[in-house]
This record gives sequence, structure tokens and C-alpha cells, in this order.
Amino acid sequence: MNIQENSLIMSNGLPEAIIFDTDNTLYPYEPAHIAATRAVEAKVESTLGIKKEIFSAKFKEARQETKNRLGSIASSHSRLLYLQRTIEKLELGTRILIVLDLEQTYWRTFLINCKLFSGVLDFVQLLKSKGIATANITDLTAQIQFRKLVYFGLDEYFDYVVTSEEAGKDKPSREPFQLALEKLQVAKEKVWMIGDSAENDIYGAKKHFQMTTLQKIHKGVKVSNGQFKPDVSFNHYSELVKLLADL
Repeated sequence: MNIQENSLIMSNGLPEAIIFDTDNTLYPYEPAHIAATRAVEAKVESTLGIKKEIFSAKFKEARQETKNRLGSIASSHSRLLYLQRTIEKLELGTRILIVLDLEQTYWRTFLINCKLFSGVLDFVQLLKSKGIATANITDLTAQIQFRKLVYFGLDEYFDYVVTSEEAGKDKPSREPFQLALEKLQVAKEKVWMIGDSAENDIYGAKKHFQMTTLQKIHKGVKVSNGQFKPDVSFNHYSELVKLLADL
């Protein structure tokens, strides 16, 4: 749906607050993840003599095992736990220093290969200038998500951040959205939710609080339909800059 043709957004006018997802909404996740994974595999092969194909297979098993055991909470996304279990599944025991080193290799390489989507900084700066409050709701643990925002230079542009570690559950559970609204102190009807995930971001915001939802579309992400359908979708943040100017 064309943003300019959406009667809900046009009739409601400027929001009082906008909540953003992080991964795949502010930046493309996959390129950074691929680079980080390759760096870890290369280090494992060079230091432990384990072929990347073997390591990769065990890592997938360890990741799924961890997620199944922990459920939808922040630590279920922990690369540290994934790597710990991978090394254990390779029958090396819990090699703490190795696991810590591999985790640092992953995130260091990940951040180096992160790049914001075009127009993100312009958009959040515009929100600041218009006095529109901002929050960030993100799954995973607080430390790495804080590091990402600092790395991007966005830490000063978000009034509040809510991680699933703090909220106790991942999206699309009610708790992260509830906590963000409590921090913002803005009526849910005056809040926009911007995210890429149809289930976690769009459905979660609509199901629990009937927020106005905007889905970020890019490679690998398609406009969702049915109960996961956003109010509007957009490809570039420049579209949102223009929308605010029109409103």
C-alpha cells in the first residue's frame, strides 16, 4: 500500500512516538551475520583443526537445542551459549577461553560489517527535531544490542530502549511493547511501530496494542498479509521523511 494513500496515517497526523525494531529494520542483518560466521569458522579451523563443515553442522544443532530448551527469551539468541554448546558437542568439553574468544570474534566481525539502511539517520534526526519520542524494542541481550546502537551512532537518538532481556520475553509477546509504552508515557493510539518482521513486529504491535504499523521491506522481506498485514509498507526511509513532511 502506498504510504500517501493510507487514510489511517493521513487522518491521524503526526505520531507522538515511534518504536523501532533493530535487526533488519535499521540495518540488513544477513551480510554482517555471514561475515561473522565465516570469521568464526576460519578461527576454529586454524586453531582447533576442525573443518568448517563439521563445525557448521554442530553449530546448527547447538543453536536449535538451545532455542528449544530456553524458549522465547533473550538468552535463546546468545551466540555465547550457541558456541559453548557447539564446542561441547564436538567433545572438547566447555573450553571457556575458546568460547569467549569465538564469541568476541563473531561480534567484532559482525559490527565491522554492519551498515545502516540509507536514510535511517536522516529520519531519526527529523523525529528529534519535531519532538517525536522514540524507543527501540529489540530481542536479544542488552549488552550487544546497546553496542550495536552505539556503533551506529544512534544511541543519542533513542529516548528509550527495551530488550527482551529486560522485558523477560521476546516479541511478539505483550511484555516488550507494554514496557516501551510505560517508558514513553504516550497513548498507544499515537504510537507507530516500525519493523521488518510480520510476526514479531507487526502482529505483536497490532495484537496487543492496535498500534499503527509500518513494515520495512528489503531483500528477503516481503509485504505480509492477513493478520500480519501492516498498515503500510515502505522500501526506503526517504519515504518516511517525505511522509512526515506531508503530515
